Amino acid sequence: MHCVRKVTDDLFWIGANDYRTELFENIHPIPEGVSYNSYVLLDEKTVLFDSVDWGVCRTFLENLAYVLQDRPLDYMVINHLEPDHAAAIGEVLLRHPETTVISNEKAFLFMNQFGFDVEGRMDTVKEGDTRCFGKHTVTFLFAEMVHWPEAMVTFDTTNGVLFSADAFGSFGNLGGRLFDDEVNFDRDWIDNARRYFTNIVGKYGPFVQRLLGKAKTAPIKMFCPLHGPVWRTNLAYYIDKHDKWSRYIPEENGVMIVYASMYGNTESAAQALASRLCEKGITNIRVYDVSKTHVSYLVAEAFKYSHIILASVTYNLNIYPVMEDFLHHLKVLNLSKRVFGIIENGSWAIKSGSLMEQYINDNLKDCRIINSRVTINSSGNRSNEIEMDELADDIVKSIAEEEKVLAAGEAAVAKAAEEAAEKEAIKKMTARERMAYYRSKRNA
Repeated sequence: MHCVRKVTDDLFWIGANDYRTELFENIHPIPEGVSYNSYVLLDEKTVLFDSVDWGVCRTFLENLAYVLQDRPLDYMVINHLEPDHAAAIGEVLLRHPETTVISNEKAFLFMNQFGFDVEGRMDTVKEGDTRCFGKHTVTFLFAEMVHWPEAMVTFDTTNGVLFSADAFGSFGNLGGRLFDDEVNFDRDWIDNARRYFTNIVGKYGPFVQRLLGKAKTAPIKMFCPLHGPVWRTNLAYYIDKHDKWSRYIPEENGVMIVYASMYGNTESAAQALASRLCEKGITNIRVYDVSKTHVSYLVAEAFKYSHIILASVTYNLNIYPVMEDFLHHLKVLNLSKRVFGIIENGSWAIKSGSLMEQYINDNLKDCRIINSRVTINSSGNRSNEIEMDELADDIVKSIAEEEKVLAAGEAAVAKAAEEAAEKEAIKKMTARERMAYYRSKRNA
């Protein structure tokens, strides 16, 4: 039984949804599953863009056979060699010995390492090379470290489709839907997309920025990623999200409160702070127990919010281990440009607060720590009420300052876009129109 969706008149999705795998890369929970996307172009030549994970190989091969009917498979373009997209290469070549594999030099090295026999059927491409399949001509753009060193993307100059490999992907199964306008992405998908990006690609923000720079020069009309929905509307929305994530700029001014509590006293302090902030008008708040929330979710929320409050008990004269693990993930994934607040607790030799502050200062770039700190001796008391109010007031003040900075940045971006549009409009004017335009600006 085939399961195929038409992407354009001659381009088809032949991927599959995985509901059974519990851990993506055997580390990140995926309770809503994941899709493995593969695409076939039916032109004068037939072209397969990437394969799928071994776990859905049977479905993929059935879909491939259905779309090809009795046509040969002329080419297979491999943008990324990670096994969740490349595991079925060998099965495709067994069934289609006529196929030429198009990829780059480093990718072919990885194919050899994974045991795929492509000798005698390799077509090696470099940055900017093109291939014509009939009506469709594609060009290849390298996307090193997004998020493997051999990664590239393929742009179809004929229809504006970007086969974007792991870029613009997301956790979550498609469930019959394929396109971004078939789902409520901002309600149902953005958390999956953020958690996918921040945990899988987040470490490589500068490389994502390089790819986004290349993408801006191409007239892209559609993103065809290897996971998640195909984007054919409102591409600017999704590009903006990736731009913020890859520059480590918070999506929202809000507060993420992460607590590590052994017997409930530190948890009480975290909840008390959340209540005070709401009373003071700050309601964009999420509270997490670091011991019960998988770190991949915590990382994603840290990329989302501008302010992170760490509330940790002291454990063996150190930071509570799970909280320390969370901080380690922020360091590894290069999180920066955040404002932190600290709540510490302990029955003797309270050290968690100073150690968390030291960790932030030593390992996270461009971060600021609010001076007010809440120090709890075993359980909260009246003096902590005063400290809690001071910390809440400083958070409110800090968020107001961040909002001013954000507004100024958005105004600058809007002005730059307006100036760029004006320059483009002037280029299209005749000499007479240009003179009249400048004259009107002088007289304005």
